[in-house]
Amino acid sequence: MRRGVKPKLGLILSGGGARAAYQVGVLRAIAGILPRHAHNPFPIICGTSAGALNAATLAVNARNFRKGVQYLSNIWKNFQVGDVYRADPVGVFGNSLRWLAGVVLSAMGNNRLNRVSLLDNAPLVDLLNKTLPCEKIQESIDAGLLHALSITASGYGSGHSVAFYQGAKDIQPWQRARRRSAPVKIDATHLLASSAIPFLFPAVHIHREYFGDGSMRQIAPISAALHLGASRVLIIGLGQDGAEQPRRGHMDEYPSLAHIAGHALNSIFLDSMEVDLERLQRINRTVGMMPEDIRQAVRLRHVDVLLIEPSQPIDGIAERYAGRLPWPIRLLLRGVGAMRRSGANLVSYLLFEKGFCRALIELGYQDAMKRKEEIRAFFDLERAVGAADNLPQ
Repeated sequence: MRRGVKPKLGLILSGGGARAAYQVGVLRAIAGILPRHAHNPFPIICGTSAGALNAATLAVNARNFRKGVQYLSNIWKNFQVGDVYRADPVGVFGNSLRWLAGVVLSAMGNNRLNRVSLLDNAPLVDLLNKTLPCEKIQESIDAGLLHALSITASGYGSGHSVAFYQGAKDIQPWQRARRRSAPVKIDATHLLASSAIPFLFPAVHIHREYFGDGSMRQIAPISAALHLGASRVLIIGLGQDGAEQPRRGHMDEYPSLAHIAGHALNSIFLDSMEVDLERLQRINRTVGMMPEDIRQAVRLRHVDVLLIEPSQPIDGIAERYAGRLPWPIRLLLRGVGAMRRSGANLVSYLLFEKGFCRALIELGYQDAMKRKEEIRAFFDLERAVGAADNLPQ
């Protein structure tokens, strides 16, 4: 790290639909570990998909971290599916019929009804507009409580993973293969684009193209935090902590649509973070064997990372609460096999019901508290830390 440069801690909140309730539990534990009236401890906050909603809420409430976390907790603990997408019979089946009509008409060359989302997320639009005053993000930046907020979305036209960011004036935009940054004034539109799960929620038009869920094609989820100046990063992931590689066994039954969809969503939301983290750890080991003069020449530094992930499989928890979904959603999901055990993965991304969310919040809280001393040490700014100009950006 350059002398005189204050180390910046980055927070990375990955995507995963309703699974993001787990992040709230971890944040609750961190808020309890820090002093009661502490400001936001993360100068750099990066969110993707549902993690983007949590990230923006923390940025808006940067003056009082515990208050922001409590606000998040109150929302997630009382979530109902109808707060995120329409779950009434007219909303569910009407939207499905429009989707089918759009497919047919598109095949005939008529794109007027070419909708590609099975669910109507109009309730989430209303919720964000009513409860998240995004204009306060700039107030947090101006007050020195936040260095930058980044929200990632995927461009359907360009194929680029775009990190929309709002932050200090000295931040320089960046561009890499298939990914780039865009300085903007973040609002609900960017959050909706980042959380637009493919096929399930509608794409969002921003500037010149349509955008979908930020986890798609996000090949380097840690990158944005480093480009924005983070010297250390805390990652709250949604894969399973320490999960062993599953053994290849016999599978005689053909996979249902829900099984395939859940497999695809896991690939979108979980795999990139695991690969990027493995790459960063490998570079850290390499850097540790380099003499200091060579490190300086190649602009490589060690980057400290703390990863907190669920200690239990989330799909197993989702299976216990799937029956609490509204009956129109259950009927829709049953048609693709999602109400069977093999479809629990898909259900876990859509299960915005308070029982499931509270279970994940509690799991996140307990997982973080078990690592209380490790978290305390990670927040110690006197420790030797890594630098923000690491080449894996």
